[in-house]
Amino acid sequence: MQQKYAFVIAGTGSGCGKTTVALGIMRALMNRQLRIQPFKVGPDYLDGGWHYAVTGIVSRNLDAFMLPVPILNNLFNQAMRDKDVAVIEGVMGLYDGYGTDPDYCSSSAMAKQLGCPVILLVDGKAVSTSIAATVMGFQQFDPAVKIAGVLINRVNRESHFQLLKQVIEHYCGIPVLGHIPVMPDITLPSRHLGLISAQGRDSQYDECWSHLAGQIEASVDLAQLLALTQLSALPEGNTDSLVDPAMGQGLTMALAEDEAFHFYYPDNLWLLEKAGVTITRFSPLHDHQLPECQMIYLGGGYPEIYAQALAANHTMYAALRQAHQKGIPIYAECGGLMYLGEALTDVDGVRHNMVGLIAGESQMRESLQRFGYCEATAMYDTPLIAKGETLRGHEFHYSDFVTTQPPVFQCVKWRDGLRQEGIQKSWLGGYQSGNTLAGYLHIHFAQCPGLLHRWLMLARRRL
Repeated sequence: MQQKYAFVIAGTGSGCGKTTVALGIMRALMNRQLRIQPFKVGPDYLDGGWHYAVTGIVSRNLDAFMLPVPILNNLFNQAMRDKDVAVIEGVMGLYDGYGTDPDYCSSSAMAKQLGCPVILLVDGKAVSTSIAATVMGFQQFDPAVKIAGVLINRVNRESHFQLLKQVIEHYCGIPVLGHIPVMPDITLPSRHLGLISAQGRDSQYDECWSHLAGQIEASVDLAQLLALTQLSALPEGNTDSLVDPAMGQGLTMALAEDEAFHFYYPDNLWLLEKAGVTITRFSPLHDHQLPECQMIYLGGGYPEIYAQALAANHTMYAALRQAHQKGIPIYAECGGLMYLGEALTDVDGVRHNMVGLIAGESQMRESLQRFGYCEATAMYDTPLIAKGETLRGHEFHYSDFVTTQPPVFQCVKWRDGLRQEGIQKSWLGGYQSGNTLAGYLHIHFAQCPGLLHRWLMLARRRL
């Protein structure tokens, strides 16, 4: 195997600067002519979008809740086939996972699963010797996690950095690979509880990425980082049984992709293509007709920002209604659900007419309505799964869908092996009309063999 490198950039908690530092390291390594593959631990779409904006390489999600170990490992291996370095941005703090178990859906668990080391990012502001206690605590919490090196964020003076480097290396025995100063001009825009999507912002930040990469090159020992993060082998995995390569032959899927709709797991699209499906993009904002197709996929995004323009595109509404009436199977997630409802009321209280394939309307709220992982069991046969079968997915939305249409999924949150009770922990969701299925749940198609079978079989009837 050609020499490959992989490391998880993990922090002591959310907001410590993981995304910015990961972006800088990616661009700096690319400047050294290394082939980078960005990854993000967990279900987040936004960080991956910024990875793509910086590298031009589609970032992959490593989601241990939705994906079994052999499948996730092999998707990692597939992405690394023609790459040199896996730069994996962690989620929250190093040991923060789903519930109280640090070995379930955490950055540390992912590092152990993939057999790659951790580069720990710590905050150096207003601290001296105590920083060694922080690093030592992360070291000793799980000795099976290989913390190969430390990066110190928000340190401006060289003398301060040298002091912190000395105490960490003396008391913890871990090399300090460098520091990143406070950089006021390197600020990623935020919306709700996360970053704004990078969609359409690539050129706007080009100078920013170059400046950030230059700083990383100047203050981080990249040669030592690579020396500490060599992979001895790729993890064992298998995806052979996920899709039948002939199942999608001859099928064309219309994929909504523009400023309003662009949240997709790249592996979902890869699986569809592996099944033989041809993917053709269209814009609900700008196009006036659908491409010739036998299936339609509308992902998440920010339809509330573009509601007025979406509502003005009457010909696209008509095209989608016609496709629905023909029985073309349509699957929509989150923003896609909002678009396919009868109306969308934005944050200013303005009501905009939407496509109208699902009875009901979405209304923007001031607070997060639902967030996190859940399991969704079908109460009826659906275009994706049969009655009684269960999907694993993730929700994150500030809107609420008000409807009288019967839901199709019983959604439940589990934590530490216990079913959670209460209106925010157990609810009904997902809506179906004919061959159209829409809901807030974001899912990864690779979570179980045969998941795409029903959708593709429905689509084949349109050939």
